[in-house]
Amino acid sequence: MKKIFTVLTLILCISLISSTVFAESAVTRIKDIAKVQGVRSNQLMGYGIVVGLQGTGDSDKIQHMINSTVSMLRTYGITVDTSNWKTNNIAAVMVTATLPPFVREGDTIDITVSAMGNAKSIQGGTLIQTPLRAANGEVYAVAQGPVSTGGFVTGGGGGSAQKNFPTVGISPNGAIVERTVEDDIGTKGQISFSLAETDFTTASRIANAINSAYGGVARAANPGRIDVSIPPYYRTNVVEFIANIEELPVMPDSIAKVVYNERTGTIVMGGNVTVDECAITQGGLSIKVTSNTGVSQPGPFSYGNTVTVRNNDTEVQEQAANSIVMGPSTNVNDIIGALNSVGATPRDCISILQALKAAGAIHAVLEIM
Repeated sequence: MKKIFTVLTLILCISLISSTVFAESAVTRIKDIAKVQGVRSNQLMGYGIVVGLQGTGDSDKIQHMINSTVSMLRTYGITVDTSNWKTNNIAAVMVTATLPPFVREGDTIDITVSAMGNAKSIQGGTLIQTPLRAANGEVYAVAQGPVSTGGFVTGGGGGSAQKNFPTVGISPNGAIVERTVEDDIGTKGQISFSLAETDFTTASRIANAINSAYGGVARAANPGRIDVSIPPYYRTNVVEFIANIEELPVMPDSIAKVVYNERTGTIVMGGNVTVDECAITQGGLSIKVTSNTGVSQPGPFSYGNTVTVRNNDTEVQEQAANSIVMGPSTNVNDIIGALNSVGATPRDCISILQALKAAGAIHAVLEIM
């Protein structure tokens, strides 16, 4: 009976230890640290004209706006005399948009409209039909519609006020997709995952997690890519296969890094930052200079003049230095606790970390923001 109780006690202890380790591990989904190659957005851009402005458009000095407007009107058989033409109700703009993956013809996307000339505001204007092209020169969407800036410019009596940026506006669902970017995910029987942060250990762990679930189908090609062969029974349902892989848990790894911002005194340390055995002394020197004005009287019968003099007093105070000793394999909690115990400010911590790195005592990459 005693042996059975001892065995049960050991099993309980092992279970508690295992659960504690798992709780402290940074386990996440593959979906949160990697993405499928080929699933990407594309940038679109076009040149357009906004009309219907209330005198806040481009002046007649913006020649490219005049030329493009005249060219547009000629396509409708309209001839314009530009000698007496007032252009302040029109503005030349650049239209930009992002074409998401897997959109089809007829879907709508948001656009951003930005003034190119000296227009004061494009609020309330209407964008004329504008083709949006990708980097290959092909038209993938056409934009048109009202523009909203969410800001204004007002003035009078010598004063003015402005809210937000009235020369940049948006048009939700302002463009219609005319061409689809063809996707070939899984058509060749293979997909690839790209890591958000390249790392040999993380890539190996992802491949092992996939192989544990589906057999030897995954291989870490490099620290940033994992190639996966689609099993035959998933060839007709690649979406479900990718969704199942994205939900697999994995514990990512990363190099020890300390990121600090000297302007704000912000310090962020990774949990795997360690230091060797070392001693740190933290102290301060305060120098105070005071000045006061006095009067200097001449001696009797010396025919001198009374003058004012400035007396300077210098006072030096040196605070008692605080020393701490940290043992080998100190973790990040020990570092922060030790620095707080001696009253170190964030800027003191930054200097101390730089000194530790120079001494070769800290095992981490220091990165300045």
